[in-house]
Amino acid sequence: MKTRILLAAGLLSATTAVAQEQSFPDYVSGLKQEAQQQGISQATIDSAFSGIKLFKRAIAADRSQPEAKKTLDTYLPQAVPQWKVDKAVRLYQEHKELLEEVGEKYGVQPRFIVALWGIETNFGSYTGNYSVIGATASLAYEGRREAFFKKQLFSALEIIDAGHIDADKMKGSWAGAMGQTQFMPTSFLSYAQDYDGDGRKDIWGTLPDVFASAANYLASVGWDDDKTWARQVRVTEAVEDADHGLKVKKTLPQWQALGVRRWDGGDLPNREIEASLVYPDDASGRIYLAYSNYDALMRWNRSHYFVVAVGYLSDRIKFGI
Repeated sequence: MKTRILLAAGLLSATTAVAQEQSFPDYVSGLKQEAQQQGISQATIDSAFSGIKLFKRAIAADRSQPEAKKTLDTYLPQAVPQWKVDKAVRLYQEHKELLEEVGEKYGVQPRFIVALWGIETNFGSYTGNYSVIGATASLAYEGRREAFFKKQLFSALEIIDAGHIDADKMKGSWAGAMGQTQFMPTSFLSYAQDYDGDGRKDIWGTLPDVFASAANYLASVGWDDDKTWARQVRVTEAVEDADHGLKVKKTLPQWQALGVRRWDGGDLPNREIEASLVYPDDASGRIYLAYSNYDALMRWNRSHYFVVAVGYLSDRIKFGI
């Protein structure tokens, strides 16, 4: 049954399909048994799996090919239009006291908290409408990344069992990313915060928890609030291929000696700050010297375009407030 469903939908190759003759209801029965073995309460299991269905759209999205190639010059105006900048500045001012309090506690500049909030979910206005239990169970059933999505599923059950959210309200993206921070369930367990002290870590509807959870994530992966994220530069001389990428760290004077300059052609600051030379597109596109906070944002989402969008919006907030 499982093989026939997924092959018919074009969601499973014949090779992957070998030995996967199992219906989705039978697979869910196995998940319930495993959940019991992991100590999840029967009440949580009953509520979480009530009415569960196979999300073929989630499987299709997970297996879809990347979109046509974009460049930062075409992507940034779409990801960070002027209306989003204006909204970010307005919301920063509206929640300034809370943001500054959270920023001080966790050591993260508030503008980056707002920028992440804006890029991830348009400031909480779009957080996804998939059942996290249904989506992660469907993607585990598909089999290509079964271990990963089963881990997310059981983490989601643990979150429900702890009383942070009811099963029917645990909504997220097709991949199971949840709430206004778009945390995967495992990230929730590691980083989510109950900042307002009500006993629930509510990244869906409680802004103190949303802001603190985002800040805690960044702080936990090495954020440095004495630094920004990156600076756009130009290369005036050939730089060896080995010098590209986040794994290569050099000080600003070392990059200066190699021919890297500010975007306007001026000299780089004469400071012993380490950075990496990053080409999100290619040598003809935008080039950045990426600081340690760039690496921290890559831990959140391993996409250079995502990081640049967050950094760009944070800069626009900085100059707009």
